[in-house]
Amino acid sequence: MGPSILQAVKVVILAGGLGTRMGDETLVRPKPLIEIGGHPLLWHIMNIYAAHGFEEFVIALGYRGDLIKDYFLNFEARNSDLTVHLGSGRVDVRERRHPNWKVHLIDTGLDTQTGGRLLRLRDVIGDQRFMLTYGDGLARVDIHALLAEHERRGALATLTAVRPPARFGNIRLAADDARIEDFIEKPQTDAGWINGGFFVFEPAVFEYIDGDATALEREPLERLAAAGALFAMRHEGFWQPMDTLRERRLLEDLWQSGGAPWKVWSDDSSDARFTT
Repeated sequence: MGPSILQAVKVVILAGGLGTRMGDETLVRPKPLIEIGGHPLLWHIMNIYAAHGFEEFVIALGYRGDLIKDYFLNFEARNSDLTVHLGSGRVDVRERRHPNWKVHLIDTGLDTQTGGRLLRLRDVIGDQRFMLTYGDGLARVDIHALLAEHERRGALATLTAVRPPARFGNIRLAADDARIEDFIEKPQTDAGWINGGFFVFEPAVFEYIDGDATALEREPLERLAAAGALFAMRHEGFWQPMDTLRERRLLEDLWQSGGAPWKVWSDDSSDARFTT
C-alpha cells in the first residue's frame, strides 16, 4: 500500500465518553488523557497508527473535550526544549520533538452515542474509506493486515475480533491438598470473541446510522451483519482495554517494564518522522 493511499485514510478516535468506572481520575480529565508512562493514552493509540504510516486523525470530543484541545494546542511546548525570556515574553523553541501529525478536534456533543459521534464527523471524513477505534484501549494490531483483510473481503465494515482478558487471575489447586499447581495472573479467556475496536469502514456505513442516539455497536453493526457486509479479522495478540484503575496499573507496569506489547514504534524510527 503506497504512501499516497496511506495519507488518504483518516483515523477516527472516539474520545468523548465519561469513563465513570475510572473513579476520581475522570473527574478532572477525560479517560484518553489519563497517562501511561508520562503520556496520555491517546498519544499511545495515535503512535500505533502512525507507526504504520497513518498520520491524520479525527478525534471525536465530548466530555472535557476542552482539555484534549489544550493538550494538542500546547503539544510543542510540552514536548520540546524551550528558552523563555520572562522580560519580553518571547519563547524560543530550541529543539522540536513532535510528530508530523494532522489532528482534527471536533466537538460531537456531551451525551451523543458512539454512532452519533461518528455521524457528526461525516463532513470531516469525506467520501472515503476510514479507520476508527476507541480512545480507551491498546493493542498490538497489524493495521496493514487489517486493511488487507478488509479489501480481500470487499467489506463495508471490518472489526478486530479479540479474546477478552480475564478480570481476575486463575489458580488451579491440586486434588489432594491446598497446593497450587498453576497461577496465571491475567489470562485470556477461551469464552469466544468480542469486538476489540480497530475498525475499517467504507463511507456507506453512514447510511446505517440514524442520529445522535445511535450506538455504533447496536443497530449499525447488527444491520451490517444482517446484510453480509460486516467482517472480522481475528487478533490473537495483545489487546487490553482501560476500563478500571486496575487495568490502568497493568498498562503502566507493562510500560515501565520496557516491554509494552503495544509499542510497535521504535524511538529511533519515530524520531525520523518527527519535524525538526
